Amino acid sequence: MSKVNTTNINVTILGRQFSVACNEKEKEELLRTVKFVDTRMQSIRDNGKVIGVERIAIMAALNIAHELLTTKLEGNLDIGELKGKILSATEAIERSLTAQDELF
Repeated sequence: MSKVNTTNINVTILGRQFSVACNEKEKEELLRTVKFVDTRMQSIRDNGKVIGVERIAIMAALNIAHELLTTKLEGNLDIGELKGKILSATEAIERSLTAQDELF
């Protein structure tokens, strides 16, 4: 088994520094995610209706979750169902390949 290459990445969200352990291959995705969350939290803070970092973080999380769930419902896309179908298809392919290998 190969060892996963993790490193600590320092990021800033709403002016606060955080150190996040991250797989080197996922660094760019992490940085995009941090930028997305930071932008959302800044927008909520700048709106002025929510005060306090914890409350801003909770509102950002609720807004992001709502968007995800709304997209899932409006687009008839159920991510859990999709993952299940992909897993089932993968298992069927693996069974087929195993049966094929046994023939030769």
